[in-house]
Amino acid sequence: MTLHAIRVCGSLTRVELAGITGLTPPAIANITRRLLQDGLIEEAGQRRGGRGQPPTKLVVRGNACYSIGVNIDRDHITIVLVDFAGRTLARVSEEVAFALPDHVRSLYARSIKEMLSSADVPPSKLVGIGVAVPDDLGLVDLPGRPAAYDAWNGVDMAALFAEPLDLPVFFENDAAAAATGEMQLGLGQKHSSFFYVLLSAGLGGGFVVDGVYVRGAQGRSGELGFMLAPDGNGGREPVQNLVSLSGLARHLEAAGFSLADTLHRTELPADLTACVGEWIEAAAQRLCTPISAICCLINPATVLVGGRLPSVFVEQLAERVNALMQEQADVIPAIAPVARAALSEDAPAVGAAVLPFSHFLLPKPGALWKTPVVAASAEAATGF
Repeated sequence: MTLHAIRVCGSLTRVELAGITGLTPPAIANITRRLLQDGLIEEAGQRRGGRGQPPTKLVVRGNACYSIGVNIDRDHITIVLVDFAGRTLARVSEEVAFALPDHVRSLYARSIKEMLSSADVPPSKLVGIGVAVPDDLGLVDLPGRPAAYDAWNGVDMAALFAEPLDLPVFFENDAAAAATGEMQLGLGQKHSSFFYVLLSAGLGGGFVVDGVYVRGAQGRSGELGFMLAPDGNGGREPVQNLVSLSGLARHLEAAGFSLADTLHRTELPADLTACVGEWIEAAAQRLCTPISAICCLINPATVLVGGRLPSVFVEQLAERVNALMQEQADVIPAIAPVARAALSEDAPAVGAAVLPFSHFLLPKPGALWKTPVVAASAEAATGF
């Protein structure tokens, strides 16, 4: 719990740690001494501005250990090497439609040693592999899905990544992994309760309350992509039919454009910009249905949107959703602001890399801090 507090806050003094955790100063002194001896944290100068001797700041050692994160989706595979501070040291990504298990195994096996070598990371310092995949990867019938894609049903993830390194494998829903990454490395440090919207080939979500990811009775919380919303033609359809990269691809193709050209250009011509703008308007209207439900039923502090959509599009989408939601202010008790998530398009892969850290080194749900981080930091004035 002490280690997690330092990790989330970036740097803390021992006084601040005592306030956050509720532990006594001697207990904090003993725990931080052990963490220093184990090489998980280090001292990083002194914090000035208070009376007396300046207190020493403690920070996480990024090179204490490392983890591998893998995101498998219907339109790409991404592999990242992440240090304990959450920095991405190496990355391999391949745009591939409906990659089969053997393709993923091959890409991982031929990439991982080169990634470790380029980052100068010894395999002995890896704590595990985290894998983020959408629920029902081989079952959901998205456009273009080949019949062979049902090979994903019942795949043994541990066996898929068994070589060339013998490491424990943890796997999670991609939206849950992205929300976990955001909780520990992104805006979750500012908002302890939020709803995460992951815009990928499909549309998923995850709910974090008081710094804990809420899974639901069957582990399927946050499935807003399957919610029905007005389709603009008098009918209803699942939200993700439009609000997803698959939905954007169909919209672009109908106008003679391609998704690949749109995602990888720094500047778009006027006609393509207008086409994307039409999709953003329609997607924002479609998103209002699940976000209204989220605000009424869950009341999060904020709704964060992440995924492989370029950040400028995400910001435009969030801005338009906020404007549309305000039109319902007279009937919705509390409207959560919608904003772009802090983590990049690799959020599910980075979140997956956090899973081994969480399992071996960080607190289990329920080990809550006694004092909010911001308050504790503001009140601390002296050191040991």
